[in-house]
Amino acid sequence: MFSELSKFIQDNFLYLHPGYTLLNTIVFGIILGIAVILVIKMFKYIKKDPGDLLIPLIPFIFFGSSARALVDNGIYPLVLWLVTPGIYVLTGFITIITLLVSVYVERKINFDYRYLMIVVGVILCIPNILHINQLNFAALLEILVSWGAVSSIFILLRYKWNLLKDKLNLSALLAHLFDASSTFIAVDFYGYSEQHVLPNALTNLAGTAFVMFPLKIVVILGALYVIDEYIEDNTIKNMLKLAIFILGLAPGIRNSLSLVIGS
Repeated sequence: MFSELSKFIQDNFLYLHPGYTLLNTIVFGIILGIAVILVIKMFKYIKKDPGDLLIPLIPFIFFGSSARALVDNGIYPLVLWLVTPGIYVLTGFITIITLLVSVYVERKINFDYRYLMIVVGVILCIPNILHINQLNFAALLEILVSWGAVSSIFILLRYKWNLLKDKLNLSALLAHLFDASSTFIAVDFYGYSEQHVLPNALTNLAGTAFVMFPLKIVVILGALYVIDEYIEDNTIKNMLKLAIFILGLAPGIRNSLSLVIGS
């Protein structure tokens, strides 16, 4: 019985073979929801605003996503803590410990905790960066151009649309547009395939991964509108927006690096 359960967990959740399914997508979603609730409680305890971590978190996101991309291309070994969900658990644990230590240091010597987080995050990224031997700059440029073309519309709209005047809202949307760009270029021009259940179904239905752009725009703007309209607690509001930002930027970086390293 135990061996069968162990094999079921191994096959469906740890190394994600045969990939994302409806089952593991739902389970991971539930786990993420629980994690967000716990992190919200942590922010209330340490009396910090999650919105202040928008920039300090980027090196940690790059650390986890680049490690995953290096596994994709056979540079790092296929081990539990370097693939989904292990790499995200590891990165999350390191980030939370760094945050708590940084806040403690700030209270002791009055050094802004965000700067210490950035320093630690950048140091973590160095080994990954050193293992990137070559880049397909044409693929990288294609991702950045498509991302810039779509993103520029919403960057300009922020002057007219209150929803996008909030830097967290705009950043969350741009992060997901970056993810959409990386998916679009990888799938339509380099023969990659979408792994997630709903995006894969829509891509197959539309015949192009360009469908990711309207999908992301509708879903993310809708979620941000609901958060702003119906959630009054600032910590909860900003934590949800930060989570949306991470969920866009992390796969965007992973997909982009997997493509430009491997193509």
